[in-house]
Amino acid sequence: RLNSMGDKLKVVIIPGNGDGDIWRSNWYGWLHKKLKERGIDAVMDNMPDPVFAHEHVWLPFIYEKIGGADQLPNYVVVGHSSGAVAAMRMAEKNKIGGVVLVAAYTSDLGDATERESGYFSRPWEWDKQKENAGCIVQFASTDDPFLPLDEQQRVRDGLEGKVEYIQMDKMSHFFEPFDKLLEVVVQKCEKGQ
Repeated sequence: RLNSMGDKLKVVIIPGNGDGDIWRSNWYGWLHKKLKERGIDAVMDNMPDPVFAHEHVWLPFIYEKIGGADQLPNYVVVGHSSGAVAAMRMAEKNKIGGVVLVAAYTSDLGDATERESGYFSRPWEWDKQKENAGCIVQFASTDDPFLPLDEQQRVRDGLEGKVEYIQMDKMSHFFEPFDKLLEVVVQKCEKGQ
């Protein structure tokens, strides 16, 4: 996908909570490396406040890493779990080149740590997300041990008409690298489709 200046989009990877060293956790380092190999600029870093993932800490940190929220139209934001929730909140307030949600959800699921994060303290602004994101792709797993499928499908339903929904079997909480993620991110960065 090209930004308004005709440049290929960059990627920012936002991890789930709980990871101190994201470079060796889940698929984050793998995706970063594979994107770089394809000439796509990718940004990621260990997050402050990795356990609670407070919205008021994470979003400013992400904006700082990419040079300010006004740079988001130049990025595809790839968020996993808590990172997907952060990406959805970012899209409510900012124009974004694209959003790829991996294991996204809409509620704190009765978990005190999730409640503490701040993402679930107000209604979701689905229309703003759809309006602000150049594209939205969502990956959901039928056997996610943390997120019931109907919880993931609430994201799909909220983003109906804009989201490309990809439901997969036997992916758990998407802890391992998977080629479809790389394929989708590269496609969104290069072709804008």
